[in-house]
Amino acid sequence: MRNFKNKVAVITGAASGFGREFANTGAKLGMKLVLADVFQKGLDQAIAELIATGAEVVGMRCDVSKAEDVEALAALAMTSFGGVNLVFNNAGVGSGGLVWENTVKDWEWVLGVNVWGVIHGVRVFTPLMLAQSQREPDYEGYIVNTASMAGLLSPQLMGAYNVSKHAVVALSETLFHDLNSVHAKIGCSVLCPAFVPTGISQSHRSRPEDLRNTAEPTESMKVAQTMTQKAVSSGKMTAADIAEATFNAIREKRFYIITHAKIMATVKMRLEDLEHMTNPRDPFALKEDARPKLAS
Repeated sequence: MRNFKNKVAVITGAASGFGREFANTGAKLGMKLVLADVFQKGLDQAIAELIATGAEVVGMRCDVSKAEDVEALAALAMTSFGGVNLVFNNAGVGSGGLVWENTVKDWEWVLGVNVWGVIHGVRVFTPLMLAQSQREPDYEGYIVNTASMAGLLSPQLMGAYNVSKHAVVALSETLFHDLNSVHAKIGCSVLCPAFVPTGISQSHRSRPEDLRNTAEPTESMKVAQTMTQKAVSSGKMTAADIAEATFNAIREKRFYIITHAKIMATVKMRLEDLEHMTNPRDPFALKEDARPKLAS
């Protein structure tokens, strides 16, 4: 996809972070926007600010873990603009701690948003896009699923998040092959950034009441939260940088969007462990200062 003007973009997690910058970039390119988030106040602000720039924008509160919400989002896109060209399955949350200390509610929340949100996005929007491509000879479609470098690595104290992002990578790779197998006019990419200053470390603010833990966080959970906040706040790339890299990848039809090239050395180390069937080395072996420190 190279021409974005008047194309329709659907963006989940659009109130802040990557989603907001995807929307900003799309608006500058003349796209029509359908925005979704669970954080109503932030979503309303994003919509108002974008409309003030002259962009065509609609939006709704959407919990991507719920099939009916994503289906309603698709209906909004179709009734408002009559089609969809670009889908960003971007909404995401984070939770950390020793993997055996994550609660059932932790797993349900993280997998619900990070995995089921992408599943619903792919399940709901892909058929609509395929049907539109049959009606429009010059149709261009694209899907971007936001994963993470945690989808290519398995760092300690990030178990639920790692599992969710590995699932997004696997789903995206399968989607790529499935679309090619039917010669679809739809491309796809998986976005795998490292730490970037966004609201991911504060995602618990929108955690549903019925999925909140009643017990105090464990020591490992506190360490993980501190580690994430430090890593996110110290990130050198901005969300706007990630959006620019993502749109460039869409133009180039490049599947893997790796925004932090230095981390590929650690990915290579993991692949070497697989190739040689050796025990996994510490993901922080090449960055000692970032390793989480638990009391012995």
